[in-house]
Amino acid sequence: MPIPDRHRTTPLTDELLHGVVELERTHDGVIPHRLPAWARNQAHDPQLAMAEAQPSGARLLVTTEARRIELRGRATRFRYEGAPPRPTGVFDLLIDGRHVRQAVLDAATVVSIDMTTGDRRITHGEIGGVVFADLPPGPKTVELWLPHNETVELAEIRSDAPVQPVRDPRPVWVHHGSSISHGSNALHPTGTWPTVAARLADLNLLNLGFGGSALLDPFTARTIRDTPAELISVKLGINLVNLDVMRLRAFGPAVHGFLDTIREGHPHTPLLVISPILCPIHEHTPGPGAFDPDALTRGEMRFQATGDPGEVAAGKLTLTVIREQLARIVAERAQEDPHLFHLDGRELYGEPDARELPLPDALHPDASAHRRIGQRFADLALSPGSPLGTERRLD
Repeated sequence: MPIPDRHRTTPLTDELLHGVVELERTHDGVIPHRLPAWARNQAHDPQLAMAEAQPSGARLLVTTEARRIELRGRATRFRYEGAPPRPTGVFDLLIDGRHVRQAVLDAATVVSIDMTTGDRRITHGEIGGVVFADLPPGPKTVELWLPHNETVELAEIRSDAPVQPVRDPRPVWVHHGSSISHGSNALHPTGTWPTVAARLADLNLLNLGFGGSALLDPFTARTIRDTPAELISVKLGINLVNLDVMRLRAFGPAVHGFLDTIREGHPHTPLLVISPILCPIHEHTPGPGAFDPDALTRGEMRFQATGDPGEVAAGKLTLTVIREQLARIVAERAQEDPHLFHLDGRELYGEPDARELPLPDALHPDASAHRRIGQRFADLALSPGSPLGTERRLD
């Protein structure tokens, strides 16, 4: 029987947290990161710094007899002046694999960003807690999924019985992608499409989806190279278009270099290259992408493509161009790499889906579309006989 003591404390350690690359030690606790410090130091990009510190796919995993668990910490939330408020992060509680409860962390530091000047104003918050009481009696496995859309500094766990770390024996799936993989417009952490797929396929997910930052960065490829994995997938394209960072001449060699680096550490691991899902604004129109100013005046967040389709002939990238190039590159490499596969992203979300579940901001799928994409990915890529199916897990 658990000892009735609400003040039993447990520090946050690597053994307790899954789906993260490393923990940054702070004065009050730890911050989970999805890129190592050496990689973060090579970017010096505020967007990537924000995205990789938002723990999409990260979860606390313990066994316990506790009836009450409190996770102490502090969130960091970003507010964009002149834009609609961003959703507050949600914690999902699962017991023995079943979703039972949700909560939010009231304690937060708020970073307000002026979208016209880039100036930032910071209001610091104190440490608080999310409490889950009246849990079922007896031994149980508890998963507490951290918010996918805000940074959380974790201080400690308080419980009325000991909590013990759990080793996750399931195959590790490392996935890299953009804000869609990160979870933009999903309503809670187990609702992002990679998490939906991982739970359906019973996989141990490491989500390296970074909002605005799937840019074929060499440090991301090296992170994947150095991370143990039984399955790997990379979803490439949309950020290269909407940030307008690359031309066709550079794109092909950059993809080859990205895949070469991953193969240095995972020469035989099943590796799936996924092209972009349908996004009408960028199918034939290059970037850069931008906020739609008319939508902002209505209090809505929508994106638009601002490039000139006439410049595609000169090497500007669109989603159509990128899909053609990725299919070609994978087909050519697969002649010597039998463990390399390709998936057209429109099989996950295509024209029929866009008619039924249109992208609400013209760029990101909504919560229902996230579920659909996750379910389709589990069927098309993770089921037996598919590119990342069980019989292909070689390393």
